[in-house]
Amino acid sequence: MRPLILSVFVIAAVAAAQDTPTFTGTITDSECADGDHSHMQMGPTDADCTITCVVIHGAAYVLYDGTDTYELSDQQTPEKFAGQQVVVTGTLDADTKTIQVDSISAAR
Repeated sequence: MRPLILSVFVIAAVAAAQDTPTFTGTITDSECADGDHSHMQMGPTDADCTITCVVIHGAAYVLYDGTDTYELSDQQTPEKFAGQQVVVTGTLDADTKTIQVDSISAAR
């Protein structure tokens, strides 16, 4: 009976994970929300500028999908993906344009 119950929980967890929305875009910062770092130039690369704007200027990590910018609830994980294309899994609060982040991974 226990293996059956465990199987039901595993299937439910997999099904729930498949229903979580994903968002693809570039990790940037709220100072350069459209991913264009040419006006700030806070480092030699987009990643350097993004991290500098967050650390020194108090900006927030955001996801820019080419059209819209979304704030990210997780402000630690995005640092390692600064300036990169990623896939963010999470739930969007449309009113605040904030993604409640479940995970972030490099886009393929």
